[in-house]
Amino acid sequence: MASIDAKKKKIVADIIRQLHQGLTVEKAKERILREVGTLSSSEITDIEQSLIDEGVSPDEIRRFCNVHALLFESALEQTVATPESSGHPVNLLRRENREIEKIVAGLKLALKELEGPGRSHALAAVKAHVDRLADVDRHYAIKENAIFPYLEKNGFPGPSKVMWGKHNEVREMLKEAAAGLAAGSPDPAQLSALATEIEGMIFKEENILFPAALERISVKEWVEILRACDEIGYPYIRGAGLHDSLQQAEKLEEQAAAIGTGEITLPTGRFSLDELTAALNALPIDITFVDAEDRVKYFSQSKDRIFVRAKSVIGRDVENCHPPQSVHKVKEIVEAFKNGSRDHADFWIHLHGKLVYIRYFAVRDPDSRYLGTLEVTQDLTDIMKLEGERRLLDDRG
Repeated sequence: MASIDAKKKKIVADIIRQLHQGLTVEKAKERILREVGTLSSSEITDIEQSLIDEGVSPDEIRRFCNVHALLFESALEQTVATPESSGHPVNLLRRENREIEKIVAGLKLALKELEGPGRSHALAAVKAHVDRLADVDRHYAIKENAIFPYLEKNGFPGPSKVMWGKHNEVREMLKEAAAGLAAGSPDPAQLSALATEIEGMIFKEENILFPAALERISVKEWVEILRACDEIGYPYIRGAGLHDSLQQAEKLEEQAAAIGTGEITLPTGRFSLDELTAALNALPIDITFVDAEDRVKYFSQSKDRIFVRAKSVIGRDVENCHPPQSVHKVKEIVEAFKNGSRDHADFWIHLHGKLVYIRYFAVRDPDSRYLGTLEVTQDLTDIMKLEGERRLLDDRG
């Protein structure tokens, strides 16, 4: 992996610091081009990672993320690598981006038409485009759960600390846009800002994140990422042919190798591996277990999972499995479990029209030694509607 030379890095880091202190983007661009020249995407990500390593908070980097993109746009070398395989995760995510761009273009056109005589038709078009853009949540989840863990394993946690925060900003903007449309009072300026932010994210993905990931992640890891992407699902591309035959074969081999025939003996009974897996997945809850070293060790795969998980999350530090805005709370809970001051923590939120109950439990052995944390998530929406009672012998439903 090529790295930026020390002199260039010092100059760029100094310019970024001044930018955060009030230097205009135009002046910063002039200095970049005059004193540094061109930069590769890898050099840009190296600089931002080094700033984080030196103590600049990821939140500070995130707040200026869009400004950084503008700053580097003219200096960025247009030598973005393209994997040969059409089934490579990067190429599949680029295909997703082309579809997202079409929806954003439609939204921008409909916003212009809001000012004309056909307002009601334009309003319906705006709503349709915003509804379709809601699926960028899953597109971002692919990066968060499939790509970020491997960047972290390769000593490059910056994107998951910075870009995840930008994802959540877009998610919040989508939520506000949907609420405004539902109330019949859309804010054109807000919707235009949403379109700009989503387009900006595509630029950051394709010109900074993907090239950096291609330099750092091995071929074997990309195959594992492909499987994780497949588990999560691509929201904007459909149909057969997403993966080439080699990748399909490797996936089938992995599935075959995972089939176990032995039994797991527990204090109160025993299961075959197939039985235990199916039983855990049949529970109407999401389960995730984090061990005593704060590493994700297991998650269930129930049919209607509330929060996305992929196998690439196994072994990941639990701090990196949550958006930056909530990491401090997760750390507080886990620390309280470890020191014995708490045994559980409960939360409930409204998410996509559901009332979601999130519970954390300290897992301890008979001697009260901390073994890990169990996260249990449940959709309470229908449960909250129950009234009266239904007996076991009642044959209704």
